[in-house]
Amino acid sequence: MKKLIFFILLTIFISVSFYAEATAKFITTEAAKKESVEESVSYLKAQVAKLTVPAEKRAVYIFLASLQEQLALYEDAQKSYAQAAAISSGDAEGMPKRSNEQIVLDAVRCALSSGDYATADSYLNSAVRNSKNTEIQALIKLYTQWSALCRAETSEDLNEPVVMLQAYLKLDNLISIRPQILLTLWYITGDNSYANQLSKAFPSSIETAIVKGDVQLLPTPFWFFVPKLGEAVADSGSFTSTHTVSAASSEENSKAAKFTKYQLGLFRTESNARLLADEVAKKGFDSYITTETRASGTTYYIVLVRENAQGNVADRLRSAGYDCYGVD
Repeated sequence: MKKLIFFILLTIFISVSFYAEATAKFITTEAAKKESVEESVSYLKAQVAKLTVPAEKRAVYIFLASLQEQLALYEDAQKSYAQAAAISSGDAEGMPKRSNEQIVLDAVRCALSSGDYATADSYLNSAVRNSKNTEIQALIKLYTQWSALCRAETSEDLNEPVVMLQAYLKLDNLISIRPQILLTLWYITGDNSYANQLSKAFPSSIETAIVKGDVQLLPTPFWFFVPKLGEAVADSGSFTSTHTVSAASSEENSKAAKFTKYQLGLFRTESNARLLADEVAKKGFDSYITTETRASGTTYYIVLVRENAQGNVADRLRSAGYDCYGVD
């Protein structure tokens, strides 16, 4: 009898162990082992579809969205963040803590990066607007003005958001977004007084590094095509196209050299794609535009740059301040 009970318990244990669902921590750890970010994204997409535990599924969607955002796949990232935010659950064990309100704002940021202000506005007008969190409310105010800038087609359209951002600078409860406000005003108006305020008040911020020229503000659709009241010129800074390449980055470059072309941006409007293609062409890159029609029926215009005989196009693009990733 004891042997029979032992056998039954052992069988149950083996069955449970065999059919146990993978955790978000395990899946994301495995994803990080892949040879490229693109492979990690494909792996995560396959795994998240299999998950049934809400907390684990939510955590994997967040991780997937963060990688898609790194690849400048802003529309895909926006959707992944939105799917994560739609799951009513807490944080998965062993994974970073993130509230649904924060995830919604991540989706807003990605929507704006892809120039989709309508989707950004729909998220901003959701339940997140009733948040009691002061930092969330500050970001809602900032992203609302960024959405207005994203919609702007003429310099006159900039007047209201610029006035609002200037007013926000005077509010102590919005100090958490003050670096972003100063950077935005400097970029839009070209007024160096905003850069000076930024450098003085927030010397260690990423925004200060941008105005000094130490870090490049990548030409995503939102920033690159917004009308400007003046030309913002960064200081000389310490950014240079020549740099020492570590062994790790050399290995990465050797892999990158296998690609025949690199994608810089994906746009709904052909004229915007043409602006970016012409911009990089003037800097000596072999750029061109292709189209892709999604299942939704929307046609996108994709800006691509061909690899050269030296195999160093990716490095040159990033050194020039253009985010890119290799495609076959």
